[in-house]
Amino acid sequence: MAPVIDTLRLTAEEAATLLEGGEVSAGELRAAYLDAIAERDPQLHCFLRTVDESEGDGVPIALKDVISTKGVETTAGSKILSGYVPVFDSTVAARCKDAGLQLLGKTNTDEFAMGSSTENSAFGPSRNPWDPTRVPGGSGGGSAAAVTAGMAPWALGSDTGGSIKQPSALCGNVGLRPTYGSVSRYGIVAFASSLDQVGPVAKTVRDAALLYSIIAGRDRCDSTTAELPEPVRLPEGDSLAGLRIGVPTELNEAEGIEPGVREAVRKAIELAEGLGAEVGECSLPRSVRYGLPCYYLIAPAEASSNLSRYDGVRFGIRAEGESYQELVERTRDEGFGDEPKRRIMLGTYALSAGYYDAFYGQAQKVRTLIIDEHREAFDRFDVLACPTSPTVAFPIGERAADPLAMYASDLLTIPSCLAGLPGLSIPCGLSDRLPVGLQLIGPQFGENLLFRVGHALEEAIGFDTVPLRWRTRSDPVRGQIPARVGSDPTGLTPEETV
Repeated sequence: MAPVIDTLRLTAEEAATLLEGGEVSAGELRAAYLDAIAERDPQLHCFLRTVDESEGDGVPIALKDVISTKGVETTAGSKILSGYVPVFDSTVAARCKDAGLQLLGKTNTDEFAMGSSTENSAFGPSRNPWDPTRVPGGSGGGSAAAVTAGMAPWALGSDTGGSIKQPSALCGNVGLRPTYGSVSRYGIVAFASSLDQVGPVAKTVRDAALLYSIIAGRDRCDSTTAELPEPVRLPEGDSLAGLRIGVPTELNEAEGIEPGVREAVRKAIELAEGLGAEVGECSLPRSVRYGLPCYYLIAPAEASSNLSRYDGVRFGIRAEGESYQELVERTRDEGFGDEPKRRIMLGTYALSAGYYDAFYGQAQKVRTLIIDEHREAFDRFDVLACPTSPTVAFPIGERAADPLAMYASDLLTIPSCLAGLPGLSIPCGLSDRLPVGLQLIGPQFGENLLFRVGHALEEAIGFDTVPLRWRTRSDPVRGQIPARVGSDPTGLTPEETV
């Protein structure tokens, strides 16, 4: 008789222990997750495709569909890449294979990772496991929702301006955007090359650290990568004695932060103080005032260049045309969705001869100022803390017709991305019965520090990552499990469901 595997609660580290101890086979573990996908994904639409067989014999993993996988279709959530099957693995996919991880499938994403809700996918939106009428965040909502829904023990996403951290916050799990250059971008479908980074989505900080240790490090195929200054350490203990945590005023009091989000983050920071950390205020005045407009000049400019290759001749599907110009025009018109078109137009305008210095050049100067003010903050503090997202998960369709409102979803994650710094989002409570994320920002290559702080707070908070609506059921394969009594700091009883 096959063992009953509780995929909703099982962490990747626990899964590895079960495999090592012979309590479960690689095939049985894989089958449990594929069963969970078959049961839950029709409602949540986290996966664009699954893989029936995998070479590995280790812990299963899901990969965001911007990550090239040999022999497995990779579309970046776009119609223009429909049918594209890479003949090579990206570096991160290859490193996962080398570690024995089993590929479960490719997860949904906003088209070319452009979005904050996964509604921009050409293949339909993903849904939040806590409330399927709401978004899971974006662009990596498929990966974040899959982990929360127990369809994968962990996953890889990509983060340009918040696409790992924000979905993790909205789905109630852990997401790490690593230091720029610590993880190879080789084989990643490019959005904005000076900002894109690959990172883990997981149930726990230790799982995130473990997956980061697998994918991080110098790669000869990506000249922007560097050797890590120290080995990745799995965090232990709960003391934060001797650590200085800065609370940026502008990132914690920005317009649009919901009261429930503000309160949950405030309580988490108080917990850090109770664990021995020294907490103080700091200021990042340019980050909130200029971060968003700076990002939405630099990222679209780089995107307009990167996406120029999809013309039906070099890459992408091809539409028919009587001339070369008509072929390219029709291919791009039919192949790209509204959001890539919007950003291509914005980026092309910012790079045009008459406006380059006034827009793109000026944005790069402001980016340097944002980098400098973060550096000054880390002269005083070891880690910075603020909300990950100004709001909890919002209803599907609510912001679809308002690009500016959608862009504001990344208000708090973008500044550290522009600075190339690592950021970790951990769940810190509920507001309106939906998860709230605490964002921890570290100095360059400060991932081990983030893991230490994140793990200590994770243990102190005791957040239950299983959505409320699934906590009182009993069948683990269908997401029906007994509640973990006393594990949720929100004041809700284990029996309370949505």
